[in-house]
Amino acid sequence: MKEEAQSAPPPAGGRGLGGGPARPFKDRNTTRAKSLRNEASPPERLLWQHLRNRQLAGHKFSRQIPVGPYFADFLCREAKLIIELDGSTHDNRAAYDARRDAYCRAQGYSILRFTNADVLTNLEGVMSHIATTLAHLPTPNPSRLREGSE
Repeated sequence: MKEEAQSAPPPAGGRGLGGGPARPFKDRNTTRAKSLRNEASPPERLLWQHLRNRQLAGHKFSRQIPVGPYFADFLCREAKLIIELDGSTHDNRAAYDARRDAYCRAQGYSILRFTNADVLTNLEGVMSHIATTLAHLPTPNPSRLREGSE
């Protein structure tokens, strides 16, 4: 029986076990994302220390993740939540931020915005607000880590 399995021809079209067409490759601009992570501001680094490794109620966050043509500072895919930190460079970008927020919301994401000053002077309040928001968002695929903690 084992010999027969090894000599069997590949699936139709050589497309793997499912035989269906392969999904097209999507370039996610990982070079730009890596550059943004390496150039993170002190408030971004501070917030990341509290979001990484599922420290916030078991939610997995990633940083500087492409969402369409934009980059999210922090993204929780399971809760479809984006967290943005706005520094002084965001002051003159209201129109850009509005387009970006509209695009991300159209993709099903909720967005929380904090200033760099909020993170530096009231980190506990920022974390509390994020935790409260996560608790009220529906999670389509609950994490096994959170299922046991409730």
